[in-house]
Amino acid sequence: MMSLLTNLTDRIRPRATVSAHCDVPCGIYDPHDALQAAQTCIRMTELLLEGDGDNSLAAQNTRTRQILVKEEHAKKAKDDILVIWTDYFKPPHLEKYPDLHEKVWKACQLGSQVKIGVDMDTAVAFKAALQEIGDIFWETKA
Repeated sequence: MMSLLTNLTDRIRPRATVSAHCDVPCGIYDPHDALQAAQTCIRMTELLLEGDGDNSLAAQNTRTRQILVKEEHAKKAKDDILVIWTDYFKPPHLEKYPDLHEKVWKACQLGSQVKIGVDMDTAVAFKAALQEIGDIFWETKA
């Protein structure tokens, strides 16, 4: 029945072909979430470094939770920036910023290091790398 109805409506008013260059409406891409997630990694790293030396069960539990949050947010930041890289940035952007691929790759490598380690310099470098990509993003939106 539905097929018959669809065929009938197609004859009356043919379907229009539409296309889009993004998976989602362009207006919702935003590196802010990646930066916020990276800031969370910095804070968790800070808390982990502050709590070093306390081996009580409560402290171990707290550290475990902080590690989990740090790893989840590092992954989220990487995922967010990869979506912008793969879905938003197009060849004209790469012509203007030929090192964009390398910047994203290095940022993601830093994100992986944040996940597996507890190093403030790496966490700060991760956020800075994401900020640099975010700045390029905003320049291309202008």
